[in-house]
Amino acid sequence: MAALAPRILRRCPLRSAEPLASTRGSWDRMCGAAPSPPAALFVRPCGGSGPEAHGWSWWRWFCQPVRCGSTAVRLDTGGGFARFAVGDVDRAKEKGDQRQQPPKKKKMSRKAKVNQLKWYRLKAKKKMKSPNPEVRIRYKLGKAKRKEEWLIEKLRKYDVPMTPEPVHDPEILTEEEKFYLKRTGDKKKHYVPVGRRGVFGGVVLNMHLHWKNHETVKVVCKPCRPGQVYEYAEELTRLSKGTVIDIKPNNTIIFYRGKNYVQPKVMSPTDTLSKQKALEKYRYEQSLEHTGHFIEKLEKELEDYQKHVALFKNREGATSVDEETTINDPTTTSGSE
Repeated sequence: MAALAPRILRRCPLRSAEPLASTRGSWDRMCGAAPSPPAALFVRPCGGSGPEAHGWSWWRWFCQPVRCGSTAVRLDTGGGFARFAVGDVDRAKEKGDQRQQPPKKKKMSRKAKVNQLKWYRLKAKKKMKSPNPEVRIRYKLGKAKRKEEWLIEKLRKYDVPMTPEPVHDPEILTEEEKFYLKRTGDKKKHYVPVGRRGVFGGVVLNMHLHWKNHETVKVVCKPCRPGQVYEYAEELTRLSKGTVIDIKPNNTIIFYRGKNYVQPKVMSPTDTLSKQKALEKYRYEQSLEHTGHFIEKLEKELEDYQKHVALFKNREGATSVDEETTINDPTTTSGSE
């Protein structure tokens, strides 16, 4: 019945609303308690464009959803087509969107996880024992690169943000004062060790404790890579606000506390690692360094193997060509006879 209403109204386009009483009554009986459209909406307008220009000023009222019992009838004119929709379209769209969402992944049982790990181990074992050397080298290379990425992600956690501090103005010392401080620093036996953990809060704390009774302090860096002692000197200068007097070839740095030295309240800086975290960082750095050397070694092995295979193929091709020429050339056979 809802689909027949536009056809009935198209056949009888009247200017007055009095003859439409029967049509309105049938519409009211069809829609139940739904209100009937006002008579003024059925009058043909004089001008305009669209459906209203052809005499259907009731178009706006008809596009609204009409309640028929427990359902609603709606006319959709999107896309240049007229369609009747029954029910709440918005809720249906929401339900459709919810249905289109991907289902949640089911949790794997413990037995399934164990079986998956066994499968991965079996697959890795086959690659490790493969008769092809290239397969073995590529498997080791991929494993080493994955480990390198994992170590880099781990080391990012130990990056301490540097807090903005006031610019340190080092004191100007004469050559005589530097010579005197260098000799006194060499003679004294107290020192601060910088070990495998590198520079952390405990090293700066020990320097301030030594400066409480002495003007100078020696910082011994062992183990230390070539050139790393200068990085340690720069970092300790920033953290302790001291002055570097001398850097010796045996990786020893002599620091001077300054003429106007005042012991700070917090002797261990906040933007440094603790003793335990510094050791963890050192272990990850050492592992990353060894992994990098191992990757370089594997890449060189793979390159050498590929060169060897290419050379072997060239030799095989050259021997096959020589054999064909000797067989097809009659002069060589006659000369041999």
